[in-house]
Amino acid sequence: MMTSRFWLTTAAVACACGVVALAQQPAPAPVFTAQQAAAGRTAYETNCASCHQVDLGGSNEAPQLAGASFIGQWGERSVSDLAAYITKAMPPDNPGGVGQPANTNIVAYILQANGAVPGTQPLTPQTTSAIRAVAMRQAPPAAPAAAPAQAGGRAGGAGGDGDGAPAPQSLKGLILKGDIPNYVPVTDEMLRNPDAGDWLMVRRNYQGWSYSPLTQITRDNVKNLRLAWVWAMSEGGVNEPMPLAHNGILYLVHTGNIVQALNGRTGELIWEYRAGPDVGGAMRNLAIYQDKLFVTTSDARMVALNARTGELAWDTRFADSTKGYRAATGPIVIKGKLLQGLNACDRFKESGCYISALDAATGRLLWRFNTVARPEEPGGDTWGKQPMMFRAGGETWITGSYDPELNLTYWGTAQAKPWVPASRGMSALDKALYTSSTLALNPDTGKLAWYFQHAPGEALDLDEVFERVLVDVDGRKFVFTIGKPGILWKLDRQTGQYVSHKETIFQNVFDTIDAKTGAVTYRGDILEAKVGDWISACPSTEGGHNWQAMSYHPGSGLLVIPISQSCFEIRGRQVDMKEGSGGTQADRRFFEMPGSDGNIGKLAAFDVRTMRQVWTYDQRPSFLTSVLTTGGDVAFVGDLDRNFRAFDVRNGKILWQTRLGTSVQGYPISFSAGGRQYIAVSTGLGGGSPRNVPRLIAPDVKHPTTGNALYVFELPETN
Repeated sequence: MMTSRFWLTTAAVACACGVVALAQQPAPAPVFTAQQAAAGRTAYETNCASCHQVDLGGSNEAPQLAGASFIGQWGERSVSDLAAYITKAMPPDNPGGVGQPANTNIVAYILQANGAVPGTQPLTPQTTSAIRAVAMRQAPPAAPAAAPAQAGGRAGGAGGDGDGAPAPQSLKGLILKGDIPNYVPVTDEMLRNPDAGDWLMVRRNYQGWSYSPLTQITRDNVKNLRLAWVWAMSEGGVNEPMPLAHNGILYLVHTGNIVQALNGRTGELIWEYRAGPDVGGAMRNLAIYQDKLFVTTSDARMVALNARTGELAWDTRFADSTKGYRAATGPIVIKGKLLQGLNACDRFKESGCYISALDAATGRLLWRFNTVARPEEPGGDTWGKQPMMFRAGGETWITGSYDPELNLTYWGTAQAKPWVPASRGMSALDKALYTSSTLALNPDTGKLAWYFQHAPGEALDLDEVFERVLVDVDGRKFVFTIGKPGILWKLDRQTGQYVSHKETIFQNVFDTIDAKTGAVTYRGDILEAKVGDWISACPSTEGGHNWQAMSYHPGSGLLVIPISQSCFEIRGRQVDMKEGSGGTQADRRFFEMPGSDGNIGKLAAFDVRTMRQVWTYDQRPSFLTSVLTTGGDVAFVGDLDRNFRAFDVRNGKILWQTRLGTSVQGYPISFSAGGRQYIAVSTGLGGGSPRNVPRLIAPDVKHPTTGNALYVFELPETN
């Protein structure tokens, strides 16, 4: 087992342009040309913006590259240090792959974004000027934003910035107009009880099972599975899609906010709409209701398209992207409302983070729930002495679930920001509601019914934001969830009462977990950690469990969960307490988990009644897809090493496997078309810590650096 630690700054697990803290140099003359900065902007938008955002504002693990936070971390180092770091470490999937000329131009663009003035002297990788001196020749302007889109099309909304206001239509719009004959509108009843061959929402049903009841593909014949067709997807960004399927038609969202309708049997393109912006991070799911398809864009807009033709119905902004807000998942439709989460809430601002509900017919804002309690609200006294300005975090970047009988929707929330309590001017004893919690909301009003906080005062970037899976066991209603600490939680979903938990991997973050209440107690050194103190913990910020969803298989009563095994050390930074600052603000270094024998990936099944582990399959590469289980007793999952496999859901035996073009990443689904069952899965790059941490501690696992695509499999036809 490899035991050496691998240094990783916050930027290195992000995307193409990273930073570390840096020695004062004399004030120089201009060190780059305007032509270099212009070329650097193009290279940045192609290679960096999908993680660090078009406006250089950063998002979650990808730090801000323009403004006080950047200067605070990089100001005392030289331009050549920045150029060398980017060339050596970025992008994480292909260090140095952008090439030295482009990297040099990217550095010029970053300097210009931080107030540096161009001149006649070209920038070179050997330029030794101090970044602070160069950047502070004039006051730093606001980070450059993307070119404004042209207005057009019909928009719904109540007006007002980030308040259901109409958003401008994309420059590109409908690229290919098509028509789906005999389209059947999706009703509320169809969402509650979907046809076996359809996949109409995130994780397929309101309960979040990621399970298909189709039975043509079984444990006995899955060995005969073959490729039916493959569809190349847009490159240059994070690819983690979950297609929708309705009456044999697939709806697919690409990086760059491209939406397509495909014939599920043949792979033929029917229509394509480009919602813009052209760059952006992953978009994990779409939604469909009545005659409309809903796509959430990376810049926090909701776009409604005619599901039959791809034409624009309305385009509404639900959060202000100029304040840094972003989105990475689509909505869930509940009784004509689009419930939408939010991410990139890590910067200090008065508005905080929230869940929105929009009218599916018009895009009008109906309600919001603040996931960060305001001082005057219940829970507002749990943020220490911090005013609203400095209460960051609480993102909802995984879409929630819904119980139609209780009329409650269940969402997970991310941790408070910055990651380390001392960096945010707080203690780990300050609960910081409603972060790191399960929330049960009334979808009609947005009113909170109950909450359960899994990790009060969360201190190590160990999110609890992921899927909530609803299962009835012996007549009692439960909600299951698992987060980065790798703890599987079982709660009563009617009351929020703690029932039980299961530690699925080795963890040493919590000294105790109360068997009656579920209350956790941090280790003493975590509670006492100050800015600059290194803290070692297992698991790491890779997870435990991350965005790759578990699946519930009702026939066996098993939850099949993709899990990762790695550990890390984390050190919080000093943070400038002013508007626009904040962020994640920590350095990290990673190492293999003790007792794992070098196996990072773990796939395990747990009994929902007893919480007992029934079987496990461990391997060195991490699993990078959600799990799909089927009525044929098969579990499908893909990994970093390009393997896509079928497991026997009852015992974990491998039944079939194939190797695809690059890492298998995203959310596999099963659907039917023309009376036949299909399995669809995507390959892709990006994906944050779940793929970048293994890249550091398991460099022997290699994969191509291109290959975003959708693969569809079928059984051979029989006579």
